[in-house]
Amino acid sequence: MHLVDQIKAKARANLQTVVLPEGYDDRMVEAAAKIVVAELANVILLGNPDVLKAKASELGVSLAGVDIVEPATDVRLDAYAEELVGLRQKKGLRYDEAVALLTADDNLFFAAMMVRQGDAGGAVAGAYNTTGNVLRAALQVIGTAPGMNTVSSVFLMVTNNPEFGENGILCFADCAVNPNPDAQALAEIAVSTAASCKSFLGVDARVAMLSFSTKGSADHGDCDKVREALTIAKDLAPDLAIDGELQADAALMPKVGAKKAPDSNVAGKANTLIFPDLDAGNIGYKLVERLAGAEAVGPIIQGLVKPVNDLSRGCSIDDIINVAAITAVQAQG
Repeated sequence: MHLVDQIKAKARANLQTVVLPEGYDDRMVEAAAKIVVAELANVILLGNPDVLKAKASELGVSLAGVDIVEPATDVRLDAYAEELVGLRQKKGLRYDEAVALLTADDNLFFAAMMVRQGDAGGAVAGAYNTTGNVLRAALQVIGTAPGMNTVSSVFLMVTNNPEFGENGILCFADCAVNPNPDAQALAEIAVSTAASCKSFLGVDARVAMLSFSTKGSADHGDCDKVREALTIAKDLAPDLAIDGELQADAALMPKVGAKKAPDSNVAGKANTLIFPDLDAGNIGYKLVERLAGAEAVGPIIQGLVKPVNDLSRGCSIDDIINVAAITAVQAQG
């Protein structure tokens, strides 16, 4: 079974509620209908009910089974506003400003508050809004997971080489969010990605902290950062199988790993690769995708208390459906 199909099966097995704030985007309206039909999640679509139903009719889909919520008239608005004021009191946010954020045209803060308050398990946005705006609402309202200060991303790389990772599937991070993480952030990315590996692949992570050096073969500040991140990650997650610094071949190839890092419990069998910065991560996943014909599933946002995922503004309806299923699986855990 394909990885995306496995994720959809997990989503169906324990149905969660996903909120789609961008009801003003035709793709979101059509995706909402199809997610419900496919029984991947319960769906909340934000917007004016009359407008959305008319739009659905134009698109030839039915919103039967989709819960339509208009933020400006919702009975929870006052409670949400009070909660937001409490969250942002150090910033001096007033009640009227909180209401304005929650009833803004983009619906991002209202969706984030639904997730925070447990009225939705997760949110999916970004078909219309920028990544910065999507994450800003998520960070200000939902916040990072306990012990974490870093929000990052993971790609699930589905390759044609079953000898690598888990039957050819590997987790790559961070390839989309953090340009130059320091040692603390890099450690948090590693721990978050290990949790994502367990959630999506159903196996314990074997995490390789990547570098151009293996176990001190080079002496450079960039290598020192990776070594420091490894120490921090072990403190954050003592039971995690993690090692570094490792070159990519030492992380992935048993013979190379045995030669370069013979005492490692990860070298040669890593299923989770942590890149030292965004340059390496973004270039790395795109090279594997384009040259090796791998499928990149993601980016999946990680490190938040509750899931919010960002889409490309050029996304397809199928992309929205797949990310909604991913978000539903994250909400289960």
